[in-house]
Amino acid sequence: MASDLMALYQQASDWTGEKIAGAKDLSASTPCKGWQLRDLLNHMLETQRYFSAAARGESASPPGSNPPDSLSDDPAKDFAQARDEVVSAFSADGVIEKTGPMLGIAFADALLHGWDVAKATGQDATMPDGLAEAAYDAIHGRFTDEQRKGVFAPEISVDGNATPQQRLLAYTGRTPD
Repeated sequence: MASDLMALYQQASDWTGEKIAGAKDLSASTPCKGWQLRDLLNHMLETQRYFSAAARGESASPPGSNPPDSLSDDPAKDFAQARDEVVSAFSADGVIEKTGPMLGIAFADALLHGWDVAKATGQDATMPDGLAEAAYDAIHGRFTDEQRKGVFAPEISVDGNATPQQRLLAYTGRTPD
């Protein structure tokens, strides 16, 4: 299971890194209410740094609603470095087991924000096969209603014929297209 989570995280963050590399206008609006692409990318860096610090056992605060501006002139490189820190931290012996669902949440977070970047920049937002379903399974039911308020927008209902990607997006309060 641990190696599966790491493989899912790597595949999702690779896809997300490609979307970031394709982003040119950091002032573009995103599906994340009130955030331009620069805000979203700063949030993504803060979130990945949180996950790597927590995996190393360091005291780390979850990302806030106003991320610090830590983006350089090369957002794709910034994300790749943060991603590599997550991979390194969770690759240490026993870390995935000790941190419970954290790597699964990091995987889903990277995937969902890759979709946000793709939507904001007019890129293909179709998630790679199998990732949406795995991300949904990793996060569905992990948050109480109160916790969801700080993490996701309210869930949007979809019909029984929804694709795994549509279910994942709707669960996290994103309007599936």
